[in-house]
Amino acid sequence: MIIGVVGKIAAGKTTVAKFFEEKGFCRVSCSDPLIDLLTHNVSDYSWVPELPEKTEPTRDRLIEFGKYLKDKYGGDILIRLAVDKKRHCKNIIIDGVRSKEEIETIKKLGGKVIYVEARPEVRFERLMKRKASKDKEIKSFEDFKKIDDAEERLYHTSELKGLADYVIVNEGTLDELREKVERIIEEITGNV
Repeated sequence: MIIGVVGKIAAGKTTVAKFFEEKGFCRVSCSDPLIDLLTHNVSDYSWVPELPEKTEPTRDRLIEFGKYLKDKYGGDILIRLAVDKKRHCKNIIIDGVRSKEEIETIKKLGGKVIYVEARPEVRFERLMKRKASKDKEIKSFEDFKKIDDAEERLYHTSELKGLADYVIVNEGTLDELREKVERIIEEITGNV
């Protein structure tokens, strides 16, 4: 079973994926193969398209290298690499799905897709709290909006909502989100 999680920056994709992980799914992010390739940490893969020059995986480098790989190897390259990285797992949850091609590949593999959404103000507040190193260039709501809008232009994330099997509005508490996710897990797997 493969589940993909789609959504804008700080919508709660990783949190949703972690709830699946608690239920026995192997969690992998679409950015994991990019980070692994950029840092030359490739022992988990049975194949690697190519190794770039070793470098720090900043958000800009991840976006740039991801775009390059997709142009050269197909829009679903990151899904293929993520699934390969977790090929020994029975159930896989893929965090950070970003394109129509990636969603189509997950569905071709018999998987389901969850779209997670929240208002920009809610997402900005979360981003400020999480203090991830890849977000260190974001200091204000204006910075956040700029990156959020650029990501929307690049990936058309909002349009992907219509391709999802499930939509979760994540603007409440962590417990409310957990309840929504557990209902989906129950429906997908047929048990709790």
